[in-house]
Amino acid sequence: VGGGASGLTVANRLSEDPTVTVLVLEAGPADNGEVVIEVPQFVGQDVGGRYDWNLTTTPQTFLDGAARPMPQGRALGGGTILNAMLVNRGGQGDYNDWEALGNPGWSWTNMLPYFMKSERYTPVYSEDIAAQFSIRYDPGVHGFDGPLNVSYPKYFYNASANFFDALTELGIPTAFDPNDGTVAGASFLPVNIDPVNMTRSTARKAYYDPYAARPNLWVATEQHVTRLIIEGVAGNSNSTTANPGDGSVGSGNSTGVGGALFGVGSSTNTTSTGGGAAAALRERTLENNADGELVEVNAANVTLTINSSPVAVTTATSSSTATTEATPAQSSELRILGVEFAPDASATRRNVSARREVIVAAGSRHTVQVLQLSGIGPRSLLEKYQIPVAIDLPGVGQNLQDHYLVGTFYPYNNHSHIYPTLLSTNASFNAAAEAEYYANRTGPWTAGSPDGVAFPSLPDIVNGSTSIADEAEKQADDEYLVPGLDATVVAGYGAQKSALIAALLDRNRAAYEIINNNAGSLTVATMRPFTRGTVQITSSEPFQPPAIDPRYGSNPIDLQVLVAALKFNRRILATPSMLELQPAQFVPPVDANDDALMQIVKNGIRTEYHPAGTCAMLPLGLGGVVSPRLQVYGTQNLRIVDASIFPILPASHLQAVVYGVAEKAADIIKADWAARSSTSIPLTSASAQIYSSSAVGVSSRNVSSVSLATISPIIDVSSTVFSTPETSLPSTAPPATSIGHVASETAVVCTTNSANDATRSASAVASQSLMTSTSTTVSMESTAPNRSTAPVLPASASTLQTLVKSGAVPTSTALVLPSIIPNANATTVDAEMHQGVVAFITWLIQLLHRR
Repeated sequence: VGGGASGLTVANRLSEDPTVTVLVLEAGPADNGEVVIEVPQFVGQDVGGRYDWNLTTTPQTFLDGAARPMPQGRALGGGTILNAMLVNRGGQGDYNDWEALGNPGWSWTNMLPYFMKSERYTPVYSEDIAAQFSIRYDPGVHGFDGPLNVSYPKYFYNASANFFDALTELGIPTAFDPNDGTVAGASFLPVNIDPVNMTRSTARKAYYDPYAARPNLWVATEQHVTRLIIEGVAGNSNSTTANPGDGSVGSGNSTGVGGALFGVGSSTNTTSTGGGAAAALRERTLENNADGELVEVNAANVTLTINSSPVAVTTATSSSTATTEATPAQSSELRILGVEFAPDASATRRNVSARREVIVAAGSRHTVQVLQLSGIGPRSLLEKYQIPVAIDLPGVGQNLQDHYLVGTFYPYNNHSHIYPTLLSTNASFNAAAEAEYYANRTGPWTAGSPDGVAFPSLPDIVNGSTSIADEAEKQADDEYLVPGLDATVVAGYGAQKSALIAALLDRNRAAYEIINNNAGSLTVATMRPFTRGTVQITSSEPFQPPAIDPRYGSNPIDLQVLVAALKFNRRILATPSMLELQPAQFVPPVDANDDALMQIVKNGIRTEYHPAGTCAMLPLGLGGVVSPRLQVYGTQNLRIVDASIFPILPASHLQAVVYGVAEKAADIIKADWAARSSTSIPLTSASAQIYSSSAVGVSSRNVSSVSLATISPIIDVSSTVFSTPETSLPSTAPPATSIGHVASETAVVCTTNSANDATRSASAVASQSLMTSTSTTVSMESTAPNRSTAPVLPASASTLQTLVKSGAVPTSTALVLPSIIPNANATTVDAEMHQGVVAFITWLIQLLHRR
């Protein structure tokens, strides 16, 4: 759910396995290669445009009472088509804190391989430039063959060198690799840019476009997920009901950032760079076919059909019969059957079923919305909007954190230097820069405005004073939180607060960021926010934007850090290196006292576009929502893989962190699947099914489409996974008489007429994924091979008998036993063998039941 950086990364990695089918549902459109997105010069100018959710916060009562814009990418690629392109990871201590908060396996050492895996790093093109602008890199912490291009522009403003020299004069470290995680200081950050053509490298370009031809990778744009379909839970009826005449798509009404870091969006007024036609072909939105079915055809000419009928939600009774569940169900292990979605509020809802897992990657605001609309969240909130409570999970929507910034204005008056402002004030300069860009891919258009930056520690800017950290230490855990929070959420914040205080006292860990735009702005942004906000639905309607309340400034520690940062700016501007630029101190004025600076902070605070933490990876006792395996507590098969799982914000821009988390998430998911496949016999109604095409006379010689909706299931498999010694798979090959199951747990379609009667292989019909369809919800077209084999794992006949006689398999439960292994050494079986052996196995099961 979500086709941004995290969603596309996980989808890409899971679909590397051809037996796994992945469907990504993205609410926004695919971009058309607009100049405002592609060219670094226009960084930020599309905020508030077509590809932005255009959200706003609630009124910020701890500041000046005004709401703030809260941009978020609404497009294939998510925020990676809007962001400032800066790539850094934060400090080693940031991830060691994640682990210390109850998340084994999430330390810096664990995360570094995934940061490296995601990137294709290209060092700066000139050693002289590297020396002048303090650019250093350590090959041991970078990846050189990953999907995402990470490099440097081919133009550098000299003001960055002045800025770095000034920080060196003040004792702030410079000239280090900012991505080795060891130092708090200043460095020129790399950006997500193609080193050859100098265009933005997005999640779509890195993780989807080169792999769009995979037959098992599906992407549907402009499809808004309205709810999760949960087994045994009736669900939110308002999510399911269309509202005729209401064309809303869930966007807000913000028109931009209003003069903070970036400007008002302008994508509707820009022209394409020539990639529009190709981009349109890659968009692959769902369309109605000649039969009125909603279909999508991918690059491998495989057609996916989405079900437009309501999903029957059932629950097992004591007699193992299925009944419709009319009341909310509470379970420690609920199964997510799939998702419901629609392009807008007026459209008929459609659904798609998940064979294995539903993976949510909708971002720190919309992931919360999807969970809460589905009945997963704080009970009091869900009951307020009459949403059946599936799981009472207090942490959903809590713990919202953001790096928030305050803009400054110190225009430089030494006109012998070149500043980015010339591109907007000097038409001939801009025209020359444009011509150079398109001719050589060099010059000012390759460089965005936010350029050389710094991440100083607090001790370095307050002469070692500990007064701010001491005040934080005196605070009660719940003193500045939302009143009435669940005790577990308060306990979680208390654990985070201890980590934050330690970071503020550490000279090697950043407390805030200075964003230098090379034109007289040294914007400051807190990196260790003590403030915690909320994201909550305001209605049971899925297309109503959630209420986002970051509660900026509710904890005075953050405001004090920002005031200290503004005071340190004065020291920077007073250095000989910066005086050369002749800065004029307008905002804040040079004579502003502490009270005036505090008011400037309260009036000026805006987001740095880094909201996170709203579905935190923490223990349940600390208000957590997901485990270290990223599984939502209380569910069997629901994971979250985006920035909402961050337990605490790292001191960095977030895109590199999101990519790293998503890369690690994909490996976690693969490992869990492999462990389940190799150690247990799955017995579940939502798992693999065997179908015989002979029941409907289907063979590859007379049809090109095999629809699971028209093929009769012969035997099924139940969903409970047993792990007792009696049910464990043997480590050695079984005797000649044995039974097995399909290792990939996919749907398999079998034909039995002759060797030339082709079968869909497990990979071709696979319905196991982020979002994949089963039974009556999927139809695919593909050219089938002449013969099919299915991989199997052996299980002894005595194991089956033990399961049946022990009552683990109820009399009314059918077992799927897709393959017969003819001898001890066989690992595959011809699909055409199935018809005869299936009848025998069915008879055998019935016989065992009677004994």
